Amino acid sequence: MKSSKAEISSRVHRIPKLRFEDQQLTSFAGLVIIQQLFSKLELKKRLRTCFDHLDASPVFGHHIIVLILVVHLMLGHRRLRDMDYYRDDLMALRLLGLKKLPDVSTVSRALARVDDKSILKLRQACREMLLARIQALGLVRVTLDFDGSVLRTGRMAEGAAVGFNKQKKGQRSYYPLFCTIAQTGQVFDVLPRSGNVHDSNGALEFILECIRIIRAVRPGIIIEVRMDSAFFSDKIVKALDAKGIEFTISVPFERFAELKGIIQGRRRWRCFNGELSYFNAQWKPKKWDSRFRFLFIRHKVKILSKDPVQLDMFIPHEQGYEFKVIVTNKQTTMKKVLCFHNGRGSQENTFSELKSQCNMDYVAVRRLHGNHLYMMSAILAHNLFRELHMQVHEKNRGTTEKRAALWQFTEANTLRRTLLQRAGRLTSPGGILTLTMSANPAVQKGVLHYIERLKQAA
Repeated sequence: MKSSKAEISSRVHRIPKLRFEDQQLTSFAGLVIIQQLFSKLELKKRLRTCFDHLDASPVFGHHIIVLILVVHLMLGHRRLRDMDYYRDDLMALRLLGLKKLPDVSTVSRALARVDDKSILKLRQACREMLLARIQALGLVRVTLDFDGSVLRTGRMAEGAAVGFNKQKKGQRSYYPLFCTIAQTGQVFDVLPRSGNVHDSNGALEFILECIRIIRAVRPGIIIEVRMDSAFFSDKIVKALDAKGIEFTISVPFERFAELKGIIQGRRRWRCFNGELSYFNAQWKPKKWDSRFRFLFIRHKVKILSKDPVQLDMFIPHEQGYEFKVIVTNKQTTMKKVLCFHNGRGSQENTFSELKSQCNMDYVAVRRLHGNHLYMMSAILAHNLFRELHMQVHEKNRGTTEKRAALWQFTEANTLRRTLLQRAGRLTSPGGILTLTMSANPAVQKGVLHYIERLKQAA
C-alpha cells in the first residue's frame, strides 16, 4: 500500500531530557533462547562437576565464574571490566541464576585459584558435549583437523613466551594445539602450550588420545585426520596407519632435498585439468622404515614480473609451476585426496570466528591457568553457538569431498545483532512472569522459531 509523505516523515527538533531509573528492563531479551539451551544441556550441572575438588567460595563458585565468562563472551564482550555495562541486566542475571554479578576483582581472584585439574575436567566436559552431538547425528565418518593457533599478548602473562608469530615478531604468546571436527565446525579438544614450542610439540599423544576417546564411544566409526607440514614425521604417520586412521599430511620440501630431484626427473605427469597435473609414488625418506603413498601435484601459475612496466607495450605472462606433496594412506583418486586435504581451510575459519567473535585471543589475567580457563570459556561459547544452530536448523548438505560442515552456520555476531541484543521488559501480570519485546515481525518470528525448535528437540 502506498503511503503519503505526511504518514512517513516526522519533524524532530527537541532533544529529550535524560533520566536514569531502576526499571525491569533488559538489553538482551534474546537471552531467553540461550536460557532454553543451557537448561536443555544442563550446563551449570556439567560445570559444577569440573570444580568439585576445589574449596568453593561461599557466594560465587568456580562453575558460576565460568558460566559468567561464557555468557560474557556470547554477548560479544572482551575485557572483564565490560561486565560493569550489563551487571543490572535482568535477563543476564536470570540466565546465570544470580541476583547480582560479582565484582571484576572477584572474577580475577577466582581465575587465579584455578588449577590444572580444573582445566582437564573442563576439557573433558567439552569433549562429552561433542561426543553426544556425534552420537545424535549417527555419524559414520568423522574428520579431525589438528593445528596450532597463536594467542599473543602484550603483558607478562605466566607461561607466555616469545615464539612463532607472523603478525608481531618478538611478542609473547601462547600456542595451543586444537582438534576440530569438520562436520560440526566445533572444537573437540585443545592442548594448552606456551608460545615457544614447535607445532608438533606433544602432538602425537594428543592426537592418539582424541582418537581413543572417539572410538571408545563410537567403536566402528571411520576417523580421518588432516594436518599441515609441521606434523610430518615418521612417528605420527606410522602411528596413524597402525591405528587404521585415514590421513593426509603436507610434506615440507625444505627438509627433503631428494623431493626436488624426483620432481625434476619426472617426465610424465598425469593431467587433471588445464592447471593441475600429478603423479603418485611409493616413497619414504631415508630414515623411515616403511614406504607410503606420496602424491606429487603441480599447479600452473603466472610468474610475477618485477621488471618496470611500460604501459604502451604488450608483455606476455610467463608460466611457471607451484608444487605440493601430500603423504596419505587413502586409496582413492587424486582429485578426492586433494579436495579432502584442501578442506583443512575450514579450520582457519573456525579459528577466525573463535578470535574475532568469541574473543579467544584475549589474555585476561597474568596467571597461566586463569588464561587457560578464559580460553576454554571462549571455546565453550563458540561450541554452544554451533550447538544452538544444529538443534534449531536442519542440515544443509551431506558429506562432501572437502568434508565441509553439514550446516551453513549463522555467525555469532549475526545472531547477536538480530536476536540476542533486543530490548525487553520483565513483568508479572496475574503472577505470570512475562518478557515483553517490541512487536517486530522478524524478531518475533526468529525468537519463537528458536524456542519452539529447542522444546521439540528436548
